[in-house]
Amino acid sequence: MYSVLFLGEGPSDRGIVTHIYRIAESCGKSVIVTAPDVGSLPSPDRSVHGKLGSIREIGGEYDLVVIHRDADRDGPEARLAEILGAATSLMPGSLCVPAIPVRMTEAWLILDEQQIRRVAGNPNGTMDLAIPSWKEAERIADPKGLLRELLLTASGLTGRKRKTLSARLSYQRSQMLETLDPDGPVSKLPSWNRFQSRLSDAFSTL
Repeated sequence: MYSVLFLGEGPSDRGIVTHIYRIAESCGKSVIVTAPDVGSLPSPDRSVHGKLGSIREIGGEYDLVVIHRDADRDGPEARLAEILGAATSLMPGSLCVPAIPVRMTEAWLILDEQQIRRVAGNPNGTMDLAIPSWKEAERIADPKGLLRELLLTASGLTGRKRKTLSARLSYQRSQMLETLDPDGPVSKLPSWNRFQSRLSDAFSTL
């Protein structure tokens, strides 16, 4: 049994844990994943280095550390350097796998029309949705805003019910990430494929 630490940017990122288990199983590895609530970590420093430092203070040994960090405007190369630098400094005995969506995690969630309609609570809806092509997804400046609009439009709701749905979007994002079809439209995105490939390679070396 191998011990894996998943370190995300917030609680709604924990859906990635499902994919860690899936890929571990496909590699024939038995794992247990720890996904701490980053908001409860002792240090107020929410950088990768700060969060890893808090984890080290708490204690625990991990064979593998999966660190999720959106590329945002800095780009994937800068995030990769940030993640690997922190992991090398603070957890040199653990393998490290970066999970770096471009530009945001929501870019992984805006391509699957059926999933969007299902999570919006209206799987048989027929309203037009502005689903981008996979070539556009990683270039969209605000995929979070686009995902919000897609879910609200797909719901078909108006008025108070629409506002209620809007308040639940963080939960829906987490649900979408957890149930994301790895072989669906997201499989065309380079950042998703890099994450899966890096994780598979890491499990193969354990």
